[in-house]
Amino acid sequence: MLAACASSGAPVARIAEPQIAQAYLPLHARVHLGIDSADGAAVVVAPGIAVTNAHNANLVDPKSVIGKRRDYDLMFFRTQRGAPPDTAPVTVGSSVIAYGQGGGGGLRIARGVVREITQCQGCTAPAYFIFANDRRREDTAGPGFSGGPVLDTTGRLVGITFGYKDSGKTRLIYAYDMERVRAELSALQKPAN
Repeated sequence: MLAACASSGAPVARIAEPQIAQAYLPLHARVHLGIDSADGAAVVVAPGIAVTNAHNANLVDPKSVIGKRRDYDLMFFRTQRGAPPDTAPVTVGSSVIAYGQGGGGGLRIARGVVREITQCQGCTAPAYFIFANDRRREDTAGPGFSGGPVLDTTGRLVGITFGYKDSGKTRLIYAYDMERVRAELSALQKPAN
């Protein structure tokens, strides 16, 4: 069963990559009568537009939502932030870094290695990719990483995290490739016929 990202990852004081730091949006909300809280993340992907997971809808002002993609756990919304970071394609075997939010709003970091890139039938862009690490380590993604950025080792945005699954001693983290994210934003912006 694939779990939605809801605290995990190693605490970090700041995002090291300046472009990502400017494009990163922490998401937080009180839920269940204000007793519990939920955390997630978002990233600017076009001037004035950010993306997160659709399952983070309760963390975003509904008035700012541009739309959700039916076949993907993606939601786009308006933001005051303007500059999207540089992106790059993801490759199997490459090391990646992910950022997310921990309980209480603390920034978290996770590291892993890309294991698989999955194509959807009839798609021109990959559906998603999977990166993994030892789930006993402190720096593994999980709750609070939903909608957060996944970067290559040069600091370029390669994906958006949407879930995870534990497999023995390994945690598999699922992320949408940036080509898929751009394709879904483009489809959302097309005028209806």
